[in-house]
Amino acid sequence: MNEETHDRSGRAVGLVPIDDDNWRAVADVAPRDDQRAFVAALAARYLLLSLRGGVWTSLGITADDRVVGHVMWAYDDEGGAYWIGGMVVDAAEQGRGVAAPAVRALVRELSRRPDCTRICLSYHPDNTVAAGLYERLGFVPTGEREDDELVAELRVSRPV
Repeated sequence: MNEETHDRSGRAVGLVPIDDDNWRAVADVAPRDDQRAFVAALAARYLLLSLRGGVWTSLGITADDRVVGHVMWAYDDEGGAYWIGGMVVDAAEQGRGVAAPAVRALVRELSRRPDCTRICLSYHPDNTVAAGLYERLGFVPTGEREDDELVAELRVSRPV
């Protein structure tokens, strides 16, 4: 088992595009009640942002090929950064170690893009679980805010 790509119970965690077969499962992803101050009540909101906003790209998070969450990414032309947003792990999957390998997988994907020099995300200041996760994964607070959230970034180095 590889901690980089598997959750604590040994399930392979991956990212999948949203398609006709999985969109309902992704839309139904819901966080725990105590997390609704930090993320949408259902991942369906993020799917709609991706479909209607023209900026975000939604992905399903899977554990052994079963949808367990949602995450999305976008590129900010003005700031020259890729952004991670809308990450929700279903309440039934909380505490199983799904989030870290999912973020690592997305960081790997985005880092492969030749124009990727930094990856940003934001989280509510009271969301200490998210803050700890992102810090463990190498994200550093920038001191900036996006609406009412703190911004953190991960610098992507290029081989010389």
